[in-house]
Amino acid sequence: MRRTTSRHHTFSIALAVVIATGSTACSRSGDPDLVAIDVGAPARADAAPQTAFGTLTSDAVELVDLTYPLSPDSLYWPTGAPFTHEYAGEISEGGYWYASGSFSSPEHLGTHLDAPIHFGEGQWTSDQIPLSRLIADGIVIDISERAARDADTLLTPEDIAAWEERHGTVPGGSIVIVRTGWASRWPDWNAYYGTETPQDVATLHFPGLSPEAARVLGERGIFGLGIDTASIDPGTSSSFEAHRVLAAANVFNLENLTNVDGLPEEGFGVMALPMKIEQGTGGPTRVVAVVAR
Repeated sequence: MRRTTSRHHTFSIALAVVIATGSTACSRSGDPDLVAIDVGAPARADAAPQTAFGTLTSDAVELVDLTYPLSPDSLYWPTGAPFTHEYAGEISEGGYWYASGSFSSPEHLGTHLDAPIHFGEGQWTSDQIPLSRLIADGIVIDISERAARDADTLLTPEDIAAWEERHGTVPGGSIVIVRTGWASRWPDWNAYYGTETPQDVATLHFPGLSPEAARVLGERGIFGLGIDTASIDPGTSSSFEAHRVLAAANVFNLENLTNVDGLPEEGFGVMALPMKIEQGTGGPTRVVAVVAR
């Protein structure tokens, strides 16, 4: 097996992201609201100075939105509730435009994050996940060809081993995305949930992780696991073992991702920032991949 000496070896750019609250400087190890991430080789000495986000706005990278927009058409777990949005109207008096609205949403709807507490008693809530875990290197493990033939297929330890044969050990501190091809079925309820009766959770069919694969990834020390289906567990699951295994390791999940079909297997970054809901079990999340051109 080929081993890598640095989990940043495939990035040819440098990205320093600093997110701070308040005006007091804090060390990275002591404050989850301060993040400094190097995702590549250092910039040349003769390069023009940039702000912390200069690379993100340059032609060196492509920002890929992995997020579905929230709307009343957004799919949700069959036992949950829909997203609602009410446009309150606008006012044009006084020479200016003003528009407003309100929304209501369950935590686990559309593209969203599952906090570890979702299936792990005493684990992190969504507001407790350190920012340093929400901005990380990304990799893709692709099982889409098998999923096209078998809606109940699972990511297995063998799939992980095959990826590691090509790229080296799955990096600790990474966000792993499982590509199944299921995003092409959104937002068709029957196609996405693999059944003519999507409101009956006993009839669901879509790909997910095996508990054994979840254990392997947990042992690798990943920060997060994303997938382009409604759940990291397969539709046939009634015990949600993959959720439970990863929650025990304080690993968060990203579900209902889109636009993952063009991502490389390695060498990109992921930013996944959920709504900061106090004591939240999860929440709608804007997920973006940062891909070197």
